[in-house]
Amino acid sequence: MTPTVLKVGGSQSRHDELPALCAALAKAGERHPLLVVPGGGDFANGVRRCADRYPLSDTAAHWMAILAMDQYGLLLCDMISKSRPVRSLDEAVSVVDEGRVAVLLPHDWLRREDPLPHSWDVTSDAIAAWVAGRAGSERLVLVKDVDGLYDAVPDAPDARLIGEMDISDLPDNGGVDTYLAQALKEAACETWVVNGRFPERVAQLLETGAAPGTRVRRG
Repeated sequence: MTPTVLKVGGSQSRHDELPALCAALAKAGERHPLLVVPGGGDFANGVRRCADRYPLSDTAAHWMAILAMDQYGLLLCDMISKSRPVRSLDEAVSVVDEGRVAVLLPHDWLRREDPLPHSWDVTSDAIAAWVAGRAGSERLVLVKDVDGLYDAVPDAPDARLIGEMDISDLPDNGGVDTYLAQALKEAACETWVVNGRFPERVAQLLETGAAPGTRVRRG
């Protein structure tokens, strides 16, 4: 069985619900094969601050930001009971076959294959989609700190939550990275955006295949 790829956004590290989310993932991993892709969060924000201050090349920033994902991945691995860090798809398959959650430290794999543009347009959203494509996953879950994708900036007074949409309709208001649509076309998997501040929603999605959030139909 191919794993569900689940990206835990870096924003989760700024909320008190992260331990509960990690506990829910550990429990779900006993029943469902899970490959967790870390976001960048505050670790990647440090790279952004360097890029603002110094004439940092896109290539240097790209690899520094992916190393930031490795750091967050180590944090998640320490918090998700019985999980294991992995650096390749083969390692991930071996870990999920044991009924454990695999937490990807993506730098080494991406460095070998270098599959994505070196740009801030590519964030952990697109990297998770690329991983889902390589893994042959049926489902990608993007765990964020909002209830899903909106037709405007989420905190705008008239913003409406989008329940279901096509890849071609992905919004450009910052809810997901701008390269995600291209990555999803190649991955050809169903994608969900759910709020990790409600761990029960993530658990419900993994258990039943649906939950409050936004479903992006496969390409």
